[in-house]
Amino acid sequence: MSWLTNFVRPKIRALVGKADMPDNLWIKCPSCEQMLFHRELAANLQVCNHCGHHMRMGAAARLAMLLDDDSEERIALPVTQHDPLRFRDTKRYSDRLRDAQAKTGEPEAALVARGTIGGHSVVVAALDFAFMGGSMGIAVGEALLAAAEAAVADRSAFVAVTSSGGARMQEGILSLIQMPRSVIAVEQVREAGLPYIVVLTDPTTGGVTASFAMVGDVHVAEPGATVGFAGRRVIQDTIREELPDGFQRAETMLEHGMIDMVVPRTCLREVLARLIGLLMAPHPPTTVVTLSAAGRGAGHRAGADA
Repeated sequence: MSWLTNFVRPKIRALVGKADMPDNLWIKCPSCEQMLFHRELAANLQVCNHCGHHMRMGAAARLAMLLDDDSEERIALPVTQHDPLRFRDTKRYSDRLRDAQAKTGEPEAALVARGTIGGHSVVVAALDFAFMGGSMGIAVGEALLAAAEAAVADRSAFVAVTSSGGARMQEGILSLIQMPRSVIAVEQVREAGLPYIVVLTDPTTGGVTASFAMVGDVHVAEPGATVGFAGRRVIQDTIREELPDGFQRAETMLEHGMIDMVVPRTCLREVLARLIGLLMAPHPPTTVVTLSAAGRGAGHRAGADA
């Protein structure tokens, strides 16, 4: 019996049994806990087709989603000094960087590309939360400056897609300096008379919110995105009060006038194309009727007689 159990049965199962299913074919929605087939989820831009929950996307996927097909052109970013403070907590900062680069396949948390959205020329800078929480260090600051300079040189709109926990603590004061630098980059775009649009995704917090994320000409947020400075738990512990439901959510921010619109991801490219077209229009899309001198005179006399 042991020969049949230990030798014959495994051989038969190996011949007629099904191959093992990969573990990543199905993904559980963190909101409704429905099981989603990975291809259907990717086709729906990482949005649950049961409850509409918007899952996080990487920076490369953001660029591909927003820019028109075959229009994306990556912009080379300046090389910055790694680990300028030789920082170490429970792990060396240099090791954290290597782990994040291996995880995302990108050198830093920000990617910049030029292209078109709905046929309109644009430069897009996108943050990736998977790279150390999308934190803003020297490299991200340089990326934003490079994006602004490219937008000015190309006479293009500048779109920033934020997904970040804030400034990168491993770079200390050098990361905090990137806050005013990013605002200066935005001012360069404004001085050139070009639009600056911010797309707020989940989450946008900390030093990113306190700098370039909230100084846009138009602020567009994805449904359910967390937008704020300090986290909910930190605020509750500080004020010792229970915060209301929906606190720091995009919909609440819209009700209180902090952002301009909440747009589902599947409609985002269309909405951005419309906004850029309106903001980049050199003349208003209406016909200005000029009255003749006789018409103005008649109107004036009629008004005087009245």
